[in-house]
Amino acid sequence: MRIQIPGDVEGIIRTLEEAGYEAYAVGGCVRDTLLGRTPGDWDITTSALPDQVKQLFRRTVDTGIAHGTVTVLVNRVGYEVTTFRIDGEYEDARHPKEVVFTPKLSEDLKRRDFTINAMAYNHRTGIVDLFRGREDLEKGVIRCVGDAKTRFEEDALRIMRAVRFSAQLGFAIEDGTRRAASAMARNLERVSQERIQAELVKLLVSAHPERMRELYQMGITRVILPEFDAVMGLEQKNPYHCYTVGEHTIHMLQSIRADQVLRITALLHDLGKAQCHTIDEGGEDHFYGHAEAGAVLAKKILRRLKFDNETIRRTENLIRHHAYHLRQDKTIVRQAMNRVGKEAFSDLLEVMEADTLAKSAYTRQERLEDIRVIRKMYQEILADGECVELRDLAVGGQDLIRVGMEPGKRIGELLNKMLQYVIEHPEKNQKKVLLEYFLKKNE
Repeated sequence: MRIQIPGDVEGIIRTLEEAGYEAYAVGGCVRDTLLGRTPGDWDITTSALPDQVKQLFRRTVDTGIAHGTVTVLVNRVGYEVTTFRIDGEYEDARHPKEVVFTPKLSEDLKRRDFTINAMAYNHRTGIVDLFRGREDLEKGVIRCVGDAKTRFEEDALRIMRAVRFSAQLGFAIEDGTRRAASAMARNLERVSQERIQAELVKLLVSAHPERMRELYQMGITRVILPEFDAVMGLEQKNPYHCYTVGEHTIHMLQSIRADQVLRITALLHDLGKAQCHTIDEGGEDHFYGHAEAGAVLAKKILRRLKFDNETIRRTENLIRHHAYHLRQDKTIVRQAMNRVGKEAFSDLLEVMEADTLAKSAYTRQERLEDIRVIRKMYQEILADGECVELRDLAVGGQDLIRVGMEPGKRIGELLNKMLQYVIEHPEKNQKKVLLEYFLKKNE
C-alpha cells in the first residue's frame, strides 16, 4: 500500500537511503494518514546514528541526542530523526536507564506504546506493521505492543494516553490493556503534573470528553483528580437534577464547545458541592455556596496541575459566577458584565447553557429561553457601546483633577459611583452630564 507523505519528509528519507541507511516515517503520522487525518507532525526513524544524520543534512539541531534524536530543518520546518533504539531498564516510570542503538527496525517498533503507533512506512518497503496495528485501526481498538504491564511500567503516563487516544479516536481500549492500566494506575503518582495536565487537556478537548468516565472507572482520577471521585457518586435529589454530580459533569462536558477553558470549567464547576452538601427535612439535596467553594478548589487544583495563570484566572472566574442569577433585564445584564468581565460574559453564557442542558427537564426550556434572550441583550449592549467597565466611562481621573479634586482615594470612589450610575442609566454616560450631576451631589 502506498500512502502520501510530504515532499520534505520523502526527501529526508531518500537522502538517508541513498547514503546506505534505512529510514521510515513512524508512529502517529502513519496512524493518522491511514485514518485519513492530517498528521500534526512527521517523525522519522533510521538506522543512521545521530552523528551520521548530522553529516547528511546542512541544518540540524541536537534536540535529544542522548536518546538518538536530531531535528533536521527543511524549509523552516523541523523533523525529528531518531536512530533505531532499544530502551534499557526504566527506573522512574518514564526514563530508561540507558538507550542502546540498534540496526533493527523491529527492535525499535516493539518498544513503542500501542500497536496503532508502532507502524513505519517508506515508499520502497511500504507499511511495516509487526503488531497488527492496521487491524486494530480497522477494529477501533487501543492495544499495547506486547505485554501491557511492561509498557506501563516503562512509562506510567501511557496509562492516561490509552484513554486519551480512545477519546480522540473514538476507539475502545482492549481488555488486557484496560486491566493492566487499572491495576497500575497508582504509578501515575510518579509522573510529573505537567505531563498529566497535557494528557488531561487533550482528552477534555477531544471529540469524546465523556471518556472522563473511563478515567474514573479505571481508578485513574483517584490518583490525578481525587476531587472528581468525591462527587462522582454524590446524589442531587431535587427537581433540577436527574444525575449525580459526576454524571451531570460528564453530560455537561458533552454539551459545551471544545475550548480548553470551557471544558476545564465544565469539569471542575461543581466540585465544590462535596463540601456544601446539605439535606433539608424533606430529603431534598442543596448545595448553597458551591460556586464560590468550587472556584477556590478549582484554583488549587489548576495550580497543582501547573496550569498557566491566565487559564487559572479565566476558569476560576467562570466557576465563581456559573450559578449567578440572571434575568431578562438589561441593567442586570450590564451589572453581570461588569462583575464577570465584558469578554468573559459570553463564555459564562455558554457555561450556563451547557449546565442547563445537563440537568433535568424541569424548567429547562424556560432557562434556555432566558439565556437566549440574555445573549441577545448582551450583543445589543456591545453593539450600542454601552458602558459596563471603568475604561468605557466618559469621565476619567484626570477630568476630576482638572475640576479641582485632589488626587487620592476619593477619585477612585467617585469614578466607581459614576460607573454604577451609568450601568443603570447608560444614556447618562456623558462627561458634562456626569460631572455636573456628581460634583453637585458632593458639594
